[in-house]
Amino acid sequence: MPELPEAEVVARQLQDRVLGATLKDCWVGRPDIVRQGLPTLDWYQGARLTTVERRGKSVVLGLSRGQETRYLVAELGMTGLLLFQSPDDSYQKHTHLVLSLDGGLEPELRYWNPRRFGRIYLLDRAGQERFLAKRFGCDPLTVPWDTFRQVVKGRHGRVKALLMHQQVIAGIGNIYANEILYRAQLHPYRIASRLSEQTIRRLYAVMREVLQDAILEGGSSVRDFIAPDGSEGHYQKRHLVYDKAGQPCPAGCGKRIRRLVGERSSFYCPSCQRK
Repeated sequence: MPELPEAEVVARQLQDRVLGATLKDCWVGRPDIVRQGLPTLDWYQGARLTTVERRGKSVVLGLSRGQETRYLVAELGMTGLLLFQSPDDSYQKHTHLVLSLDGGLEPELRYWNPRRFGRIYLLDRAGQERFLAKRFGCDPLTVPWDTFRQVVKGRHGRVKALLMHQQVIAGIGNIYANEILYRAQLHPYRIASRLSEQTIRRLYAVMREVLQDAILEGGSSVRDFIAPDGSEGHYQKRHLVYDKAGQPCPAGCGKRIRRLVGERSSFYCPSCQRK
């Protein structure tokens, strides 16, 4: 499942290889992949791709014609990918959108999503601002310390649920929440508002470190994720607890990783992450 590091890898590859290209043509495989916003993609044909950025787990493309800019927001969801080409024939079936490009390093950009939990949004400037403000909380990589501290102290629920609440902190999913909490020595069920300032500082530093390291490793290729150029990430080789129930704790404490089953599985060490 793509999370912040994977979406950041996607955005950076698009910035390097298709930024500045002109959108020649659009093919939509199924109409329901466009969830809301402008009625068609007609306006975008002939527009120039002027911005690419990541918001949470989504990638936002800005396209300009004259003085007007409109946006295409690609939700990656559970299984969504943006690809420069199909790695093999198996990817043809679930390719729902193809953007034909001119002037970039790649001739096209494909949106592939077999489970269709993600969608495409077509938005003008005002719609894009409303959409981003409603859907995405602070960014874990850029949020100032004081703001992060206030966010944590103001939440009375469990700390893992806070990390994964996209409208509060955007981009962290189950994989990285587990890895961050293990490295920060925090039980997933600890109450956020009861954490000491020292503990919140540790969580803040570890959160940024884990996400930045994962980006440098190309993300985690767990299940379906590959980057637009078809390459896999390598950070899954550095996972310490995610999906490792029953294995010895990497810290050598003598305990084994346990799994808590809820809405999303939590993996933790009962010794290093005491409740």
